[in-house]
Amino acid sequence: MRWFAALVLLLVAAPAAARGGEVINLWPGAMPGRGKPAGPEKTGNEGSASGAVSNVTTPRMVVVRPKNPNGAAVLVIGGGGYFRIQIGSAAMPTAQWLAERGITAFVLYYRLPGDGWNADAPFQDGQRAMRLLRGNWKTLGIDPRRIGVLGFSAGGHLAGTLATRGGDAFYPAADAVDQLSAVPDFAALIYPVVSMRAPIDTTRTFRELKGLPGFRDAFSAEAHVGAATPPVFLAHAADDPIAAPEHSLRLHAAMLAAKRPVELHLFETGGHSFGLGPKGSAVSAWPDLFQTWASRHGWLKRP
Repeated sequence: MRWFAALVLLLVAAPAAARGGEVINLWPGAMPGRGKPAGPEKTGNEGSASGAVSNVTTPRMVVVRPKNPNGAAVLVIGGGGYFRIQIGSAAMPTAQWLAERGITAFVLYYRLPGDGWNADAPFQDGQRAMRLLRGNWKTLGIDPRRIGVLGFSAGGHLAGTLATRGGDAFYPAADAVDQLSAVPDFAALIYPVVSMRAPIDTTRTFRELKGLPGFRDAFSAEAHVGAATPPVFLAHAADDPIAAPEHSLRLHAAMLAAKRPVELHLFETGGHSFGLGPKGSAVSAWPDLFQTWASRHGWLKRP
């Protein structure tokens, strides 16, 4: 019961966020890990950085609620190479798209190694977020059996790590909620970074994590697929110049080898960082394909 009270306090104390609803701070007390950004949180306003958040000092979730919730919930994780988070161009528009379909979305603002935090801080924040959702499902009005994660690029790497290593201990338990599972019920990875292994070890994500012990294997999601890995949806563009499509292909192959449910959509064109996809583009098909996939499995329907 302690985590229910903690969540209520967090919701009351937290300020409203632009374009979202309530704000849920992840850590009511001291955070695990070390380090901090050199300056205050900021949002970019030019070029590819437009709408991207960096210097996160308060890890949190912004809640985007539907008018007619169906009980399903999705933790939405923007990408950005672990040095910024694409909130305005990917995470928030996707959260709003989900809410329009009755899904309660939680946009994750997580600590970034590129800002001076410890390199495993994103995984600590990701686990904590999933546990808060699962532990406070009654307060939040969601179904604890239909909590998924959807991540883009480096956010896809974080989402894939939760799906494949969510049961590992990335931080010591802070309170009762940390006894709960951090493994999502389903995962959608959109143009994700998956692997730290050659020859696709060329991403900014790789550079930000390379200080972690044994990171090439420990943070290659395809190496940790097993019987407990939830179903995975993958969408990637064949011409992606940042995260080669082999990232999704490796995870797809690992899921098949482990006999786990997986669906992959590899589009001819689209590049990287396409978010929901420009109207009329090949990659703009992925949101509806994801909705069909998730509905077919029963996650987006009323129980």
